[in-house]
Amino acid sequence: MTNILEVQNLSKSYQKKSAVIDVSFQLRTGESYGLLGPNGAGKSTIINMLAGILAADNGEIFIGGNSVKQDRKKAQMLIGVVPQEIALYSSMSAEANLRFFAKLYGLTGSTLEKAVKENLQLVGLYERRKEPIEKYSGGMKRRINIAAALLHAPRLLIMDEPTVGIDPQSRSHILETIKKLQIEKGVSILYTSHYMEEVEAICDRVGIIDQGRLIQEGTIAELKSKFADISQIKIVPKELELLKKNLSFIQEGLAADAEEYDNGIIIKTLKPNEALPKIMEIFNQIKCEVKTIEILEPNLETIFLSLTGRSLRDD
Repeated sequence: MTNILEVQNLSKSYQKKSAVIDVSFQLRTGESYGLLGPNGAGKSTIINMLAGILAADNGEIFIGGNSVKQDRKKAQMLIGVVPQEIALYSSMSAEANLRFFAKLYGLTGSTLEKAVKENLQLVGLYERRKEPIEKYSGGMKRRINIAAALLHAPRLLIMDEPTVGIDPQSRSHILETIKKLQIEKGVSILYTSHYMEEVEAICDRVGIIDQGRLIQEGTIAELKSKFADISQIKIVPKELELLKKNLSFIQEGLAADAEEYDNGIIIKTLKPNEALPKIMEIFNQIKCEVKTIEILEPNLETIFLSLTGRSLRDD
């Protein structure tokens, strides 16, 4: 299977601050690849370099064998980009928006009209094509955003958090559309999202980036197997403040990582069932009554948090 995308030793800095550091990965034809990372990890910088908007300081990007550095226009015509922000003219109809973007791609005549109609049908909005975008719901706008990126029949579709802030029905429709594009048209997908369940549902492989570096990569099954030892126990006490006061005592007693999480704590352990009696013994010692206790088997979210941490990041 050939690669539609090859990223080789990619690096980018802003004012001496490294945003992307020696990142390499490939995307096979017809494959979906989830690029995951916390805010500020470098995902947007990578996407902007793939799209030819930013120039890399070092490294190479090849799209369909075309170098973004040497043959930027050829490479760009092979990709469609669905940005995180809605990129539509609100006073124009959905149909008029798509016609406008189709012309930017160089489409004309019957080819243009066919592309507009087919993609309106694909996203389920052909019947409402005459309505202005300003009357659309958030989910409908995002679906037209996707249609706009598909007009020129790209081989690689880059989707940057395409389901942020929309209703479950629209999210489901978008995920179904992605699968349809892969199966019926062989479109390759580069997908970023903070919704781990989406990534698990549609992505063949995943790359996790943090602080500009690609720190893990593989199929979800491979990652779950590799990190099978990060089972966790989630404990919600009746008195959260009492638990917080004794957090260091709990960590010392268990010789394990214990972190505050929501209204309780998360304890990482290799063998959760064997750890439970010791946990209950320690909670009895500090006279902290347990409200609920739950064993969390490794999934993409627990792997992601284990690798990147639980602290909020705003940039």
